[in-house]
Amino acid sequence: MFGEEKMKRDEAVIQIHRPDQTEMLFFLLCGSIVSVPITLFIAQNVNPFLAGFDQLSATLISVAFLTPIIEEFSKVFPLFYRHGETQRSIINLALMVGLGFGIAEFFAYVLIGIEWYIRIPGLVFHPASTAISAYGIAVKKQFPFFALAVLLHFVHNFLALTIPLLVNASILITGFTFLAFWTLYKKTQEKIIQ
Repeated sequence: MFGEEKMKRDEAVIQIHRPDQTEMLFFLLCGSIVSVPITLFIAQNVNPFLAGFDQLSATLISVAFLTPIIEEFSKVFPLFYRHGETQRSIINLALMVGLGFGIAEFFAYVLIGIEWYIRIPGLVFHPASTAISAYGIAVKKQFPFFALAVLLHFVHNFLALTIPLLVNASILITGFTFLAFWTLYKKTQEKIIQ
């Protein structure tokens, strides 16, 4: 009897949470108004440490190596500490955060003069890479999937810097990232994340 009472005290009932349209909009906005400022704040505080490097090295370190880590962390940050989420709902929220981030980045680049069509892959890449990290949260293997998202982001940025005219490389990496996301998404279930 004592064991049954202890077990009942340790149990909790968590209702399955299915985000509605308002919450999805909230996470879309989180991608823009939370993740983007976190990215800019960290980058602003890291870039002074690159002052001793030549321009090419500083750009490679900043854009190819640091930016993927900073951006992927900033995008996945709003997803931590969610309770009652299913594997599938955490991925759906991640898609919204990544899309919000991608939209904000799209307009930022267009406003500084980058052709709009060059930024279209980012509208697919950011949601997909954020969802890859979220899959890690869903299956309690955060680091490997975060590392995969960072690696894909690194390859994307590195190719964009070293072969800027090779737009196909960006599309190829974006396609591969989307394929990885979709493969993981199909593995998720409407099962509460424990």
